[in-house]
Amino acid sequence: MGFGVLGVFLGLLLEVSTHGPNAVPRTSWRHQDLDLMEFSEPGIFNYSTLLLSEKRDALYVGAREAIFELSKKNVTVKNNKVEWTVAENPMVMCTLKGKSKEKDCLNYIRVLQVVDDERLYVCGTHAFQPQCDYLNLADFSLDRQPEDGRGKCSFDPSQSFTTVMVDGELYSGTAYNFLGSEPIMSRYSPSQSLLRTEYSTSWLNEPSFVFADVISEGSNRVDGEDDKIYYFFTEVSVEYEFFGKLLIPRVARVCKGDLGGQRTLQKKWTSFLKAKLVCSMPELNFVFNVVHDVFILKGADWKDTVIYGVFTSQWGNVGLSAVCAYNMTAVEDVFSKGKYMQKVTVEQSHTKWVRYNGITPTPRPGACINNLMRQQNISSSLHLPDKTLQFVKDHPLLEDPVLPIGNGPRLITKDVNYTQIVVERVRALDGKIYDVMFTGTDKGILHKSVVYEGEVHIVEEIQLLKNSESIKNLLLSSETRSLYAGSDSGVVQSPTAFCVRYRSCADCVLARDPYCAWDPHTAACVNILDAPSQRPRRLIQSLNGDADKCPSASGLSVKDYHRVKVKPGSSAELPCLARSNLAQVMWKSNGSVLTEASRFHLIAENGLLIYSVAPEDQGLYECWSVEWAPAAGKNFSRLLVGYVLSLIPPPRAPQQAGHVTPPLNRQETSSTQAAEGNGKTDRALLTSAIAPPSFTATAQFTSPPQTDSSLTPPPSSTIRFQPKLPPLSSNTPRSQDSRVPAAEYLQHNNSTALLFLFLLFFLLFLAALAYNCYMQYLPAPCLRLRAALLGSHKSTHQPEYRACEAGLMEATTSDKMNMTEQPTQNGSQTTQNLKALRDTGYETEPECGNGRIPSHTCGGDSPSQEKPFDVDCESQPIEFADADEPYC
Repeated sequence: MGFGVLGVFLGLLLEVSTHGPNAVPRTSWRHQDLDLMEFSEPGIFNYSTLLLSEKRDALYVGAREAIFELSKKNVTVKNNKVEWTVAENPMVMCTLKGKSKEKDCLNYIRVLQVVDDERLYVCGTHAFQPQCDYLNLADFSLDRQPEDGRGKCSFDPSQSFTTVMVDGELYSGTAYNFLGSEPIMSRYSPSQSLLRTEYSTSWLNEPSFVFADVISEGSNRVDGEDDKIYYFFTEVSVEYEFFGKLLIPRVARVCKGDLGGQRTLQKKWTSFLKAKLVCSMPELNFVFNVVHDVFILKGADWKDTVIYGVFTSQWGNVGLSAVCAYNMTAVEDVFSKGKYMQKVTVEQSHTKWVRYNGITPTPRPGACINNLMRQQNISSSLHLPDKTLQFVKDHPLLEDPVLPIGNGPRLITKDVNYTQIVVERVRALDGKIYDVMFTGTDKGILHKSVVYEGEVHIVEEIQLLKNSESIKNLLLSSETRSLYAGSDSGVVQSPTAFCVRYRSCADCVLARDPYCAWDPHTAACVNILDAPSQRPRRLIQSLNGDADKCPSASGLSVKDYHRVKVKPGSSAELPCLARSNLAQVMWKSNGSVLTEASRFHLIAENGLLIYSVAPEDQGLYECWSVEWAPAAGKNFSRLLVGYVLSLIPPPRAPQQAGHVTPPLNRQETSSTQAAEGNGKTDRALLTSAIAPPSFTATAQFTSPPQTDSSLTPPPSSTIRFQPKLPPLSSNTPRSQDSRVPAAEYLQHNNSTALLFLFLLFFLLFLAALAYNCYMQYLPAPCLRLRAALLGSHKSTHQPEYRACEAGLMEATTSDKMNMTEQPTQNGSQTTQNLKALRDTGYETEPECGNGRIPSHTCGGDSPSQEKPFDVDCESQPIEFADADEPYC
């Protein structure tokens, strides 16, 4: 059963990854192209806790062992700083628990919350012993009276948690113990006792908290219900069976006025309920089951509130991220009207959760105190009946899920992992309000998207961080119209729009940015929030991308085209870069559209490459941008750049009067006549001779191309491509004699190179032959040649050695035969027989004379006579021939 479910799931992953959406940002901005403000200090890391104070125009940053106060308008300006380090004893205790002294056993500031106009409540991990303190804003100093931070701040700096301060009371979701095995959602109040969740897997099962915030009911609430605090987290499922731990995104709710129960659920939440958040692709039945961050976009009334969340799949190899939006009314309906679930025991050991079909107690379990309860003399949770409280304790999970707006994600991206999200509402020039989403990724990239008629258009992507690291926190200021991103390396401030970087009306309108509009008076793309009240009537903006609203442009004339001159047979590169990722580049040559099948042309990402330029390649080249606007339902074409390509005539040799220089050969004569006659070049000969691995442009511009340096560095006239030469077409006949001088020169160089290689290999062959002949590796004819060249003094040893060896072999054979026939003969008789056998009929004196090693047995008794070997074959008995002594 488990393998079957696994197989179905893996097949679903393959289908989603193959057929999933692929949203592409229209414009990409690099970090070095933007004027971003950054803050960091040497030796201080983890700038992940941010708090924005609109009243004080300050941005408070919690880092590792330091708290900063930065200017909200310019984060590079540091107003104050306070350090909060760890003493020696807590650090020693932390290291004894197996934690790293350089990393874990430091004080990571995780909580920054406003208590009042004069103080902040700050908490840090403090070497796995969380502590909290008050920060006085007047002199920016700590009270140095730390409180126990358990349940308020996480022990581990890498552990997830969330906090929110409501009317001086701190609501948090974190782990209560060192091991992180006891998660709680708690409330700490100076005037009231601690209120927390029940320690049970039915309430919280290995949760990962991401966000918490309060939703005020307002004064116009008819039923008089209390304000509510919502928690968002991911936990291990208890209601589904799976082959592993299945994660489920949740939203939980507690009431602000909850005081706990009188007897049941003492000092525990009596209003705790949780429900499932659904973010899925209905057409593929694929679920995004991990929530990373949530932003609550609040309206004038709580009913206008929209909850945005970023989700990914538990199985990260899918590579998809999604943004889902939920109406606050849908969330409220689930908590106030949804069905409860209860756990039942099936087959003794398996626990399942099923719908509760019994009678629900009155008042409704988990509901906040309202006017109807007050009429029943229930003015607080202490007055709730035990039956209701016991039901809440046993049934904290609701069956009905919270469905997203449109029953699906608003945005899905491939190969992107979203980590943070903030949303802002912008009123465009058409009077409508649009939601603009800013989503941060784990690679330091920010995506800006706009929701238009149910569809999401990614306006641009901005590289906020220099390094490829995760964005840990993201805040938005409507007053300064700035974004603040916190990461491990520092804080970055970015504007919400880059309108001035759009240089044309079509580019500004096609961006579909609700912040931006084109001003015909100044011929610039401006931010509508900066425009005076009388100017918006003259601005041009279209959220559907209808660029036809722009005034007609005169365009470029031929005299404005860039002049490019190249030598015949060389390569020419014509740069052209489209600013839009959604646009396609189209090249025209003398009015005809060039395609990938065009001969001797390569259309690359950054321009057009023409290799082996021939006279027929001269003329006008135009680069067009063609962009499809789905909302407008039509294409928009724009001329980006134009070129005039011409050849540099080859230099002619000076001629004296009355003297005619004869051509070098017939080929040059025919080439010159053909070039003067019809102006054509034998391209087949050129391409056969020119086949380099990369081409370098030799274009000479009379004026630099008009490219936007903010997008990429201006393309120079030397850009390297890696083209593949297309096969020569056989349907274009060319005269064999119509060759340019460059082709003949290349052919001459090739012939010389081939001749040089032939001579080199011939010399190497002779050297190898001579070496093998010298080393006697070759047959007898070569050996005779070697003997003739080197002399005969080295060749006389071989026959003598063979004669001696033959005599020895015969003696050995005869001796064995005699020993077999007459085993009783003495040694003297054997010696005489050996002497007789060893007499081969050759003269011994010539042999000894030819030898160079003296022997006392050769040529009588004279010691001066020589023999080939220094072994006395006659005096040595044959029975010692197999011994270690040398023998003949």
